[in-house]
Amino acid sequence: MFTNLKKNNQPFIIAEVGQNHQGDLDLAREYIKVFAAEGADAVKFQTRNNKYLFSETAYLAPYTSENAFAYTYGEHREKLELKPEWLPILKQDCVKYDVKFMSTPFDEPSLDLLKEIDVDILKIASFDLGNLPFIHRMAKLNKPIVMSIGGGKIEQIRSSVNVLKQNCSQIAILHCVSEYPCEFDRLGLDNIEVLIKEFPDCIIGSSDHFNGTLSGPIAYMKGARMFEKHVTLNRAWKGTDHSFALEREGFRKFVRDIKRVSKMMIPKSIEEIGTEKVFVKLGKSLIANQNLKSGDILTLDNLSGKIFEKQYTPVRESNYFIGKKIKKDISKGDPIFTNDIEI
Repeated sequence: MFTNLKKNNQPFIIAEVGQNHQGDLDLAREYIKVFAAEGADAVKFQTRNNKYLFSETAYLAPYTSENAFAYTYGEHREKLELKPEWLPILKQDCVKYDVKFMSTPFDEPSLDLLKEIDVDILKIASFDLGNLPFIHRMAKLNKPIVMSIGGGKIEQIRSSVNVLKQNCSQIAILHCVSEYPCEFDRLGLDNIEVLIKEFPDCIIGSSDHFNGTLSGPIAYMKGARMFEKHVTLNRAWKGTDHSFALEREGFRKFVRDIKRVSKMMIPKSIEEIGTEKVFVKLGKSLIANQNLKSGDILTLDNLSGKIFEKQYTPVRESNYFIGKKIKKDISKGDPIFTNDIEI
């Protein structure tokens, strides 16, 4: 799945829904439909078993955030989770709309659920970078794995990649800054080049929480070929991840501009240069700037340019004519052609 990203320089773009579905199956399905239509290659969710993941005291702790959906943190999280029985439905929707179903398991029971539905791609959250036992369990499923490295040190990334390689052949590493949102001057996109040199066998990409689209094309120019971006159907909705996520139109531009970058780099062929319509219409033709006699030498002083109804000898080619002897009389203002000079 990841092989062609390097070979063909094609970007792979992930629409990260996370929990922006608000714990609503219909909304989750709408995300797949909408962002598949806008060019996503994969739509990603998050999968948790909160009672397994959190200690009892953490689960029952009061939660007073303005984005709280319940009075305790555990209840708040439960309001936002995908029910296990919804996962096969979402997987089938991804098949229907021709995108990959992707999810981040935050714990072992969630990993088992994703195994049961044959998830297409697994994601390791930045929180689990260096969590080698869990990474080992994920790698044993032999699925393509994408790993974010926000807040990670190079030795943690190396050890995680080494464990993945024992059982997994398709690995992508996403440069990430774990700030929500991440300001433009905190993105640190130069680090993408560091990762490419350090991990040449892995796909390198970018997962950013920047409130905009410019980060994608720049990351591509730095060598990133996988891109993860938070998405929302409405930035005004309640929740921690909506405000910096891209709505439909923003995501469309994000995808469009990333895919345009590689085409922007292709130079024109030599044959095409100078044949643009503007030069055909308004390009100056080489003319005599004074009356010339047969045998005169063409110089910087006796040549000029003029726009005719069509272009004759482009004035841009005057260097070829200067210093040449003409074979006939040419009146002031008349065009000069190659067959007018002695070669």
